[in-house]
Amino acid sequence: MILSASEISRRLNQDSATGKLVIRPFHAECQQPASYDLRAASDMTLPRGACTLVPTLEWVELPTDLAGTLRCRSSFGRRGVLLGAGFVDPGFRGQLTLCLANMGAGDIPVQKNDRVVQMILHEVREGSHGYSGRYQDSHGVVEAK
Repeated sequence: MILSASEISRRLNQDSATGKLVIRPFHAECQQPASYDLRAASDMTLPRGACTLVPTLEWVELPTDLAGTLRCRSSFGRRGVLLGAGFVDPGFRGQLTLCLANMGAGDIPVQKNDRVVQMILHEVREGSHGYSGRYQDSHGVVEAK
């Protein structure tokens, strides 16, 4: 099941730590009907023909019963930007490192706070084991192993 805006809001405002979703900083304009837009943490340029690692501004904490799928926003996709590695495991905490490949005709500027990807949240049935890999509690860009 994909979470709706009202369910995302309910999970963000939940009192109990168990099952609580964290997106910090949260901005209402980033909330979509069935997703949340994540923003770039800093100004940068996506060079034509290259993959650039871009940190999200938001710190995300997913409980063990939620997973996230990341999709490039259509405004970037129409300019030739592709997103690689678009899954967030249950139990993940940290800033996300986005792999954005520019296949367009020229360099593409990205400004801090630009909404670059949508995070679609999915319910994980009977989820009890959370992510505990090397990207846990990441800050800024985290390079591949």
